[in-house]
Amino acid sequence: MPSSHKSVAPSGSSRLVGTTSSVKTAAAPGTGPDAARLGRLKARPRKPGEASFFFYDAHFRSDAVKVLPGEYFVYDEDIVILTTLGSCIAACLWDRNAKVGGMNHFMLPEGSDDSGRYGSYAMELLINEMMKRGATRTTMEAKVFGGGQVIAGMTTMNVGQRNTAFVLDYLHTEHIPVVSKDVLEIYPRKVCFLPASGKAMVKRLAPTNPEALVAQERAAAQKTASATAGSVDLF
Repeated sequence: MPSSHKSVAPSGSSRLVGTTSSVKTAAAPGTGPDAARLGRLKARPRKPGEASFFFYDAHFRSDAVKVLPGEYFVYDEDIVILTTLGSCIAACLWDRNAKVGGMNHFMLPEGSDDSGRYGSYAMELLINEMMKRGATRTTMEAKVFGGGQVIAGMTTMNVGQRNTAFVLDYLHTEHIPVVSKDVLEIYPRKVCFLPASGKAMVKRLAPTNPEALVAQERAAAQKTASATAGSVDLF
């Protein structure tokens, strides 16, 4: 299934997806209301499957959260949600009326248990949390990333293709329009999403040492399954 994007920034560079607006500049770390918010985010109770790796991102000069395999995060304020993808998929949902957005990160379309590692459950977690914050299916839109064949010759299982086909079919069935996507091909990707505005950025990475990325994805998924908490840094 081909990506809708035929012209992509060179490997190692970033581009905005579905927006031309710039990222809002936040206060310096340790000052102003952002420092207090970061503390509150770290201290609040974590729901099952919810990302919990909060930090101050110096590049974006903003509070940020990393979404690891099997996790999701939904928010309605200025914050950067980040993840790194190989054959996995990240679906970014945004509600234009409620001004709330979120991201998930799943590894396979379906599985035998209720886990955010699997697309069917990951999409339910994300949509349900969005709706708890005032979103509705009729006003949601999606941006989809990942599904890359990052290891040359690994075509037997077609994990990236299966993940991509699943998420696009799921969103079509739920009548949630996909306004942009960057999927398939051979690239690992870094994805940044701003849930208050729906802005997204994707960075295609050079396809070097993909085995390390795959190992990191698996290790993070095992952490999520055994401890229900992400602790592996994919950046």
